[in-house]
Amino acid sequence: MASERDKDPRHHTHNMQIRLQKTMDHLRQDIAKVDDPQLRAMFETAAEVLGGRKRRSATTMELRRSP
Repeated sequence: MASERDKDPRHHTHNMQIRLQKTMDHLRQDIAKVDDPQLRAMFETAAEVLGGRKRRSATTMELRRSP
């Protein structure tokens, strides 16, 4: 049976934000390791998209907390 913490969407949102940040950091580290400009652009674009998703989830959770 799921615990109260497991039922709380804030817990899951927080964990996802950590994972998104780690993936963004990894993509940006890899940009310095590759020479292909298209691959570098793809990594940067992916990091930006994930950053937008991370910001959106944080905003959504803030709005849900507001009365």
